Amino acid sequence: MSTHQVTIELPYPVYRQFARIAVETLITQSVVSNLPPSTDNAPLEMQLELVTMQKLGVSELLSIAHSQVESKQHQRHVQLLEKNQEGVLSDKERQELTKLRLEANRLMLRKAYVWSILRWRGVRIPRLQELPVAL
Repeated sequence: MSTHQVTIELPYPVYRQFARIAVETLITQSVVSNLPPSTDNAPLEMQLELVTMQKLGVSELLSIAHSQVESKQHQRHVQLLEKNQEGVLSDKERQELTKLRLEANRLMLRKAYVWSILRWRGVRIPRLQELPVAL
């Protein structure tokens, strides 16, 4: 790649302001881009687990990233969703559906966070078409 030099003349006060802003911006961008993904927006009960994932190796992270809900659990979730649409869920089934939904949401949050850690570490993130087909 070829480079080109550009020279401009600025009054000294403008140059000082520009230099201060540019240096602050470069330092800020450098620090921010070298921090692991934030857990601030995650549910409080999951933040420690997500921070702990930052210390895992790539193979462990990839294992989490490719994890899926167990087939039996997925099938039960679908059954309960269908019954819910029909309006025929018992209170016990409604609680079970809520539990399954929360577990699925937690898994998706773990997977999304792991992918963000992998990306932060420079691992190539596969395109959607390259990911395994879900249940």
